[in-house]
This record gives sequence, structure tokens and C-alpha cells, in this order.
Amino acid sequence: MTWKEIKESENIKIAILIIVTILIAFIASFIIRKLISIFNRKYSKKLNVDSTNLSFLKNSVSFILYTSAAIFIFYNIPSLKSLGTALFAGAGIAAVVIGFAAQKAFSNIISGVFILMFKPFSLGNTIRIGDKGAGVVEEITLRHIIIRDYENRRIIIPNSIISDETIINSTILDEKIKQFVEFGISYDSDVNKAIDIIREEAKKHPNFIDNRSEEEIKDKVPEVIIRMISWDESSIKLRAYIWTESSDKGFVLKCDLFKTVKERFDTEGIEIPFPYRTIVYKKDLLKNGL
Repeated sequence: MTWKEIKESENIKIAILIIVTILIAFIASFIIRKLISIFNRKYSKKLNVDSTNLSFLKNSVSFILYTSAAIFIFYNIPSLKSLGTALFAGAGIAAVVIGFAAQKAFSNIISGVFILMFKPFSLGNTIRIGDKGAGVVEEITLRHIIIRDYENRRIIIPNSIISDETIINSTILDEKIKQFVEFGISYDSDVNKAIDIIREEAKKHPNFIDNRSEEEIKDKVPEVIIRMISWDESSIKLRAYIWTESSDKGFVLKCDLFKTVKERFDTEGIEIPFPYRTIVYKKDLLKNGL
């Protein structure tokens, strides 16, 4: 066998090794991810396993397997192994450049692990991350999380950014919220009548819940507390404190109340004030010698 034939034979073996290794990593990744998805969907609730951990594991499988496959290929191909050694030995500047470029990537991975450990939110939670957006958590990966917002768009936020932001989680412990709904009425309107109308309309809404304790019921605390919170320039401002099951239902309740309370105010003579303006034209002032 000639030297050329030996070299070609070695190249074929190397090519087969690379292809087989990558293929095994791909198939293993596909099967493991599929099994985790099935387990998460069917058994996580029954066995009381946190679906967030399973989702994070599923999204980490490909990274782990492909990294392992790359290391295996480098170790088992002599030419690549010597190339790797040479690169590590003489790549001081390159290492600095690559390290700087990979800084964000590693920061995202570490932040992702911290999210998994401390669990400021889980899959399915409704959250707001600073001014970056709000919605339902759909995915938590090594690099980022995916939030589905209220317009059904996906917001992808790197994990390192989340670590530096304030997170408002509406569902971490108790999904119920106290929805604030504010109304302005004129100074000439009957305040007590306006309060009664707001309370009646709030109690009629299907999303309203009575969150009073037994002691509060015994003390005859109203189901919907309404307070006068300010005297504005042209109106008295009333705020209703209404309990509902979730942020989404609270938003619907608030929008519906604006409509039904407006209709009741119109029917029962409660005025919703609006500013009046008197416009004086310059030419009229000149005509009058002013």
C-alpha cells in the first residue's frame, strides 16, 4: 500500500469518526429532548417535579452533547489534537479576544443557572422585567428566556440582563390581585351615590371575587372598598379596590367597569367632568382696543 493510499484511508476513517460522532450526538439529543418533553407533559404534575427544571434540562441537552462530541473528536484525531495543543500553547492574544467575546455568553449561562437555582419565576408565570416587557414565561434556556406578551409576540431576553432587572411576578405565590380602578366625578355630583354605583357594578362582574377574611365579613367590611383619594382641579377622584383571580382577569374587569359605570353615571346623573377652555383670538383683542 502506497503512502497516498494510507493517507486516504486515514482521512476516510477520520471523516467516518466525525460523521458518526456528530450523528450520535444529534440522535441522542433528539431522543433525550423528546423523552423529557413527554415526561414533562404527562408525569411532572403527578410526580410533583418542577417543569421549569425539566425545561431547562431539555434546552441544555444539545449544548452538553455537542460540546462533548467536539471534545471527543479533538481527542481521537491526532492531527486535531496536536492542532489544539498548538493553539492553546501560542494563542495568548487570541485567548484574550475569544475570552472577551465569550464573556457575555458565559454570563448568560451562569445567570441561567442562578435563575434555575433561586427561581424568581417559573414556566407559565406572568412576569414583568423592568421596562423590557411583560407576559407569560414560555421557555428558559441557557442563554435567554422567552416571554409571550399580550399581543402574542415573543420577547427574548438574555439571562444576564434579567439578573440586573427588577422582576414583578404576578403568580409566584398567589395569583390573586387587587385591581385599582379610578373614576373622576364632578364636585356637583353625589359622592355616596357614585360610590354605590361603582360597588354594584364591580360586584356584578364575573371576574370579581370576595377576598374578605371571616373577621372582615363579621365586621361588615364592604366586598369592594372605595376611597376618595384626591381633589383634582376639576374633579373628585375615587379609587375602587377590587379583588380578582389574576392580572389578565383584572385587566378585563377594569375595562368592562369603565363602560358599565359610565353608562350608570349617565343614567343616574353623575357627571364625569372634562376641562372647559375659553379661546380668545388676538384679532378680537385688537378690535376691542385691548
